[in-house]
Amino acid sequence: MVSPAPSVDVPPQPWTGRFDGDGPEHRRWWQAVTPYPPRRVPSGPSGSSHRPAVILGFGSDAGVRRNKGRPGAAAAPAALRAALGPLAFHLGRDVHDAGDVTVAGDALEAGQARAGLAITGLLDAGQLPVVLGGGHETAFASYLGVAGSSAVREGLRVGVLNLDAHFDLRDEAVPSSGTPFLQMARAEAAAGRELKYAVVGISEPNNTRALFRTAEELGVDYLLDEDCSAEAAHVFVAAFLAQVDAVYLTIDLDVLPASVAPGVSAPAAYGVPLPVISAVCRQVARSGKLLHLDVAELNPEFDVDSRTAKVAAQLINTLLG
Repeated sequence: MVSPAPSVDVPPQPWTGRFDGDGPEHRRWWQAVTPYPPRRVPSGPSGSSHRPAVILGFGSDAGVRRNKGRPGAAAAPAALRAALGPLAFHLGRDVHDAGDVTVAGDALEAGQARAGLAITGLLDAGQLPVVLGGGHETAFASYLGVAGSSAVREGLRVGVLNLDAHFDLRDEAVPSSGTPFLQMARAEAAAGRELKYAVVGISEPNNTRALFRTAEELGVDYLLDEDCSAEAAHVFVAAFLAQVDAVYLTIDLDVLPASVAPGVSAPAAYGVPLPVISAVCRQVARSGKLLHLDVAELNPEFDVDSRTAKVAAQLINTLLG
C-alpha cells in the first residue's frame, strides 16, 4: 500500500546554502533535502536510526498570542530551514521536506488537526517526522499525530519527553501554547490511557504552585534547571527511556539560557546549558526509541544573529545523526 503525501498549506520550497561542490564530500543540507514523496507503508516497525526524516513546518502564533507571549513564531519554520541549509550533511538517512501547515489568524484548533493528520500519515508510512514550530501549541498538533498513529493503535508505550522551562499544564478555558500537556493528559484519560510525561529544565520561579500541583497529580517526572548537571540529566532521561517503548521528544527552545537562545517568546534567566541539552538529544537518538520530534518557540524577530535558529539546527542535526 502506498501512503499519500500529507496535505499541507504551503508546498516544499527550494533550500539554499553555501556551495562548495556537487560531490558527496561537499554535500550540505540544502543539497541533500528533497521534497517528500509518497512512500510504501512498511509491513513492520522501523528503527528510528534508519527511517527517513521528513520535515514538516507548523507556522503558528495563535497559541502564543492566547498565552500573552511575544508573537513571531509563525516565521520559525522558514528560519529553521535557513539555519539547517548550510550545515554539512553527515547523516546516514534520507531527509525530505513535506512543506508547511499554517494557522490562519486564530484558527489554532483547525491547524492542529490538519498537522496531526499529516503527522499520522508520515508515522504510518514509516517516516520520522521532524516538526518545525511554531509556538509550543505545536506540541498538541504533534500529540494528535502520534495518538492517531499505528504505533499507539498497536499498543506501543509512547512517552513524551519535553525539554522546557515550563510545564505547559495551564488549566485554561481556551487552549494556548501554555496548555498542550494538560490537553494531552485529558485526551489520554478519555482514551483509557495514562500520559507518560517528563520534563527536563523546569524553572521553579516561572511555574506557579498550581502548576507544580497539577504536575504532581498527573505523575509528571521533572528535573529543575538548577539541578541539570550532565550526570543528573543523563540519569533522569535513562530512567524515563527505560519505562517506554518509543519517545515523542519536544524541544521548547526557552529551556536554554537567554544568552544562547535569545529568540524565543520567554527568554530564560537561568536555563539549562547547551552541552547538557545536546547530550540529552544524543542520548535519546542513541536509544533507538525516537518516534517523533518537534522544535518550538523560535521567534526570529528577536533572534540576535540567528543565534537561536542555529542552535536549534545543531540540535536537529544531532538527533538525526
